[in-house]
Amino acid sequence: MSKYLVTGGAGYVGSVVAARLVEAGHTVTVVDDLSTGFREAVPAGAAFIEGRVQDAATWLDATYDAVLHFAAYSQVGESVTVPEKYWANNVGGTMALLAAMRDAGVGRLVFSSTAATYGEPVSTPVTETDPTAPTSPYGASKLAVDHMIAGECAAHGLAAVSLRYFNVAGAHGACGERHDPESHLIPLVLQVALGKRDFISVYGDDYPTPDGTCVRDYIHVADLAEAHLLALTAATAGEHLVCNLGNGNGFSVREVIETVRKVTGHEIPEVVTGRRAGDPAILVASAARAHERLGWRPARADLTDIVTDAWAFARRTERAGE
Repeated sequence: MSKYLVTGGAGYVGSVVAARLVEAGHTVTVVDDLSTGFREAVPAGAAFIEGRVQDAATWLDATYDAVLHFAAYSQVGESVTVPEKYWANNVGGTMALLAAMRDAGVGRLVFSSTAATYGEPVSTPVTETDPTAPTSPYGASKLAVDHMIAGECAAHGLAAVSLRYFNVAGAHGACGERHDPESHLIPLVLQVALGKRDFISVYGDDYPTPDGTCVRDYIHVADLAEAHLLALTAATAGEHLVCNLGNGNGFSVREVIETVRKVTGHEIPEVVTGRRAGDPAILVASAARAHERLGWRPARADLTDIVTDAWAFARRTERAGE
């Protein structure tokens, strides 16, 4: 059993990973400033520090075996209007964390990266060797961190894995998706089912796809968490391993809406509007490297299962008034 630090462990993905680490019998400390996370999402059995990743040097020491780093702002739209917030936290915070790890002698890192580092895909499915050309400060900040980590590995022997997520969805127990503002399709459609929205907007229905709407690769958050546990031992000293995480299959916007209708039993009115700038028709991952290097394969690839878990969490959260 090992001792792990999970930064941003009160957020959506971080809390699920922290829960899975605790379930596996590891000693876990979560650090989160609760600016976007929730104290109740920190799993029972994990120690909690309310603090900023920029202050990692005050509590990180040599007793930790590795760090799993999720402490980042992730709203693409906000990053365009307030880019300095993303550079200061996502890049500056990681720089401070890497320095603290170096000083403490903690030599292993798993980083929460993103498919936003690729920008407009040049081919599908997207592979790790495809060009990286982010279209937002959010994506650019995550790519900058990937470059920073690569340099740390080469210069100081860090063993690191960057996991580039595509579209994360679903829930694991008491941990699920809660963003403010919400921008992800599945929770937005579920808000219509809950009566919180009158309709779901469909941004374009004239794409070169089977039903004219955008196609995206959805991955269950529990599958994503399993990849993080596997990544803890995947890299060797001095190596920076980058892996895409996705199902390798895509679902269209209308397929998601129809699945929510079936799962919830609610009518979901939709309103078609114009395309959003920068929305590619198809964004699907190749996870071949994760299969090979991590031994990871998604076990919950069915869209109905993903939506069912997300719906259960949404109803539970609604009943609790959260």
